[in-house]
Amino acid sequence: MSRKPQSRNKPSRSRKSPPSQGKPRLGGQDPRKPAASVAPGPVQTKVQWVTVDEDMAGQRVDNFLMARLRGVPKGVVYRIIRKGEVRVNKGRVKQSSRLQAGDVVRIPPVVQQSKPEQPKPGDRVQAVMESAVVFENDDMLVVNKPSGIAVHGGSGLSFGLIEVLRAARPRAKFLELVHRLDRDTSGLVMVARKRSALRFLQDELRNKRIRKHYHALVAGDWPAKTKKVAEPLLRYEMPNGERRVKVSPEGKESLTLFKCLKRFQGYSLVDASPVTGRTHQIRVHAAWAGHPIAGDDKYMDDASLKAFRAVGGQRLMLHAQALEFRLPGSEQAMTLEAPYDDAFSNVLRALGQRNQGSSQ
Repeated sequence: MSRKPQSRNKPSRSRKSPPSQGKPRLGGQDPRKPAASVAPGPVQTKVQWVTVDEDMAGQRVDNFLMARLRGVPKGVVYRIIRKGEVRVNKGRVKQSSRLQAGDVVRIPPVVQQSKPEQPKPGDRVQAVMESAVVFENDDMLVVNKPSGIAVHGGSGLSFGLIEVLRAARPRAKFLELVHRLDRDTSGLVMVARKRSALRFLQDELRNKRIRKHYHALVAGDWPAKTKKVAEPLLRYEMPNGERRVKVSPEGKESLTLFKCLKRFQGYSLVDASPVTGRTHQIRVHAAWAGHPIAGDDKYMDDASLKAFRAVGGQRLMLHAQALEFRLPGSEQAMTLEAPYDDAFSNVLRALGQRNQGSSQ
């Protein structure tokens, strides 16, 4: 079963169309809206009685509690279990006990550290992200993430893709990332709407039953004989604290499959399919093969980066173009594809015109 963004399996609802000019920055606060300021401090909770539903079933008691007691130290969580203050169906339980649908969990009062209120994404930002949803059903949704957007907040960012989706869908009980994409990489990202769907999809990823296809514009003429790179990858830290990845015998086993799709003057468009899921895997494997991804300011040399800027390149030319997976629940085969953004398409168009000019 193959779908493209034009045929979205999702309930219709009215949305504001994002304006064509002035694209908002989806990684920080809307400057027109001042952030609310709430001083953090300890808050005494009340006794909670929680009935376990089908989606919560199967969780360990300790993990169940930690998800509901944000800001409470793990040691406190384990202590209230050990002392018998946590009850399931009025009985004592162990931290490793598994919850079943219909169980009633008593959570005792604890002191929970409140957090300062974070800036919330504005309506315009939410509309942009909602318009990027390419598939949705009761279990999951898939977003064509724009380049330059982090998948989650942190490291100086007030919010990312997942925080924007949660703000746009305040009634959603559960929204969690299934996997991640680098901030500068565009393309398909899966988001679970149920815990059971999250478990299923992450298990599929661990067992390598989900195929990801990236399109990358790389420097130079990609050799037809180079169909895979299987070099081990090691994460390390630069003197300035920046994290990078390099090929090293001490690294983790890594495998990327490559196929050349089109050749341009000075560049090649390739399909890259990572079999393993290491940080910056495609970027480092392409650079190791002698063909760094165009626009990669981490793994491309300065002269090549300058040459790419000269042809109008403005972004990292890496796009998560397709996903092949099974739907949670039905296990029906699904293939999704996502189009390039304008910045990616414009570079390919310019290189295509240069090819035509050189052949005349």
